Amino acid sequence: MAGDIPAPVIIKRKKVISGGGHHGGAWKVAYADFVTAMMAFFMLMWLLNATTEKQRKGIADYFNPTIPVNRISGGGEGMFGGTNIFSEEVLARSGTGGLQSRSMASDAAEEESEKLKALSDVLLGFGGESDVAEQLGRHVTTRVTDEGLLVDLYDSPDAAVFEPDSSTLTPLGEQLIGVVATVFGYVTNGVTITGHTATEPVVVRQKTSWALSIDRAQVARVAMTGRGFPENRIREVGGQADREPFRAPAAAAQNNRLRIVLLRSSG
Repeated sequence: MAGDIPAPVIIKRKKVISGGGHHGGAWKVAYADFVTAMMAFFMLMWLLNATTEKQRKGIADYFNPTIPVNRISGGGEGMFGGTNIFSEEVLARSGTGGLQSRSMASDAAEEESEKLKALSDVLLGFGGESDVAEQLGRHVTTRVTDEGLLVDLYDSPDAAVFEPDSSTLTPLGEQLIGVVATVFGYVTNGVTITGHTATEPVVVRQKTSWALSIDRAQVARVAMTGRGFPENRIREVGGQADREPFRAPAAAAQNNRLRIVLLRSSG
């Protein structure tokens, strides 16, 4: 009909809300974090009550990369530096293995070294200002080593411990061995005796240097025991011929010598 006003067109727009009407899943993440934190808390509480201070320190060191795991502190057996069967040999380098036993052994060794040095002083000072002390100064040297107290009795160009090319002691040799036997009698350590000879041209040798060095060591053993030195304290007697020169050149008189070693207590 003319003049009629057309009815207005009404458009309805429907608002769509995603998620099916709920508020999303963010709360689930928060809840999971909370549960994880609580679990870690209860785990921490359990560890604090179930472990020792040493073990807790070891665990802390393990998770701290700036601290060596097996240095100083440790929290249990094995790799964390705890004590085990290998502590004496392996962990000593890191300052944790066998500290007490090694310290005691070191102290004992140092104490024995001091005793051997004192005995050396007694030996070199034997007889005071007498002729014995003078002869000791010219024919005797001493040295403390890991083996024990090494005493060398050697010839000089004008005086010998043994007769030339012989295993017969000179009066000087008898005197020197008597002093050694007396001083070594103050202790109970074992003793070794080794003969040495200077190198000589083959044409002037009456005996081989091996046989001569061994014979001289045997004569020294008999001389010591003849002065009351206990036979059972002599652990070894032998000869080295001219294989270990004492002075250069190899033919020097000082290379004719006896080496008598007062062994350490463990020797």
